[in-house]
Amino acid sequence: MMFKDRVDAGRRLSKLLKRYAVEDAVVYALPRGGVVLGAQIAKDLSLPLDIVLTKKIGHPSNPEYAIGASAEEGEPWCNPKAIKDIDPKWLEDEAERIKEELRRRREEYPAPYISPKDKIAIIVDDGVATGYTIKAAIKEIRSKKPKRLVLAVPVVPSDTARDLDRMVDDLQCIAREYFFLGAVGAYYDNFPQIQDEEVIELLEAANKQKV
Repeated sequence: MMFKDRVDAGRRLSKLLKRYAVEDAVVYALPRGGVVLGAQIAKDLSLPLDIVLTKKIGHPSNPEYAIGASAEEGEPWCNPKAIKDIDPKWLEDEAERIKEELRRRREEYPAPYISPKDKIAIIVDDGVATGYTIKAAIKEIRSKKPKRLVLAVPVVPSDTARDLDRMVDDLQCIAREYFFLGAVGAYYDNFPQIQDEEVIELLEAANKQKV
């Protein structure tokens, strides 16, 4: 395995991100697993920690088949090929439903909203597979006009990495996998499901550090 656990992956990413340990940088982590890495990076680099919420959009006839993803605001990111036969009105309604769900989730998390405008925004997750949710997160943060947009992930398939390179100013990853193992968890010795309670604890601890 490549990483012991999410904390180990976060520490290793921190070493790649040292240049961003500056006053106007902010870490934006994707709950739930990404918050474990984001909290470690924020601690190591003495940066504030916020979250960016996204959720996959499932196909209307097969919800398990992802066709895109939505964030809290703005237009969703969708796979053009996957939505070519989808009713645009259904897609619009489904994206709005997901936005409302994400807004409710944000209220549950003790994360102070920090605008990315004119800041170095560092988006963090525990890995990338299809890339749908991370692309929605990038689109969300980019729309708010950061000075620089950085993506930090431990592992990403090489073809997805090429797409992400075009979407961000700096992609920092430990491994670009040509033969991706199919699931992010395959790269960790210990990859438990993260519960909301742990996310809340990490966010509360990060907030205290910045007070």
